[in-house]
Amino acid sequence: MTARIYKQPKSAGQSGLYGARSWIFEYGQSAPHRPTPLMGWTGSSDTKAQVRLKFESLEEAEAYARRHAIPYAVEPVVERIRVPKVYADNFAMNRIQNWTH
Repeated sequence: MTARIYKQPKSAGQSGLYGARSWIFEYGQSAPHRPTPLMGWTGSSDTKAQVRLKFESLEEAEAYARRHAIPYAVEPVVERIRVPKVYADNFAMNRIQNWTH
């Protein structure tokens, strides 16, 4: 069971960066998911798979894993590609597409 440490990405439904600066520590899955015989819902006996710990920095998350002797893997941070846009470009004379309004 290897833990996973990653930086939380920006929410797709919001334009702000709230919560996107923290590092997440998730335990790996040690027991398989199985459907319950009564309802057919998927469940597991592994309760650690439900735990998500938030840390302010990568160093804090790694220190936690080392202190508790948990093997971990750090996922690299994928930086956002920001393409600046200007509203006035919709009305530029050198616009490639036709203006449809």
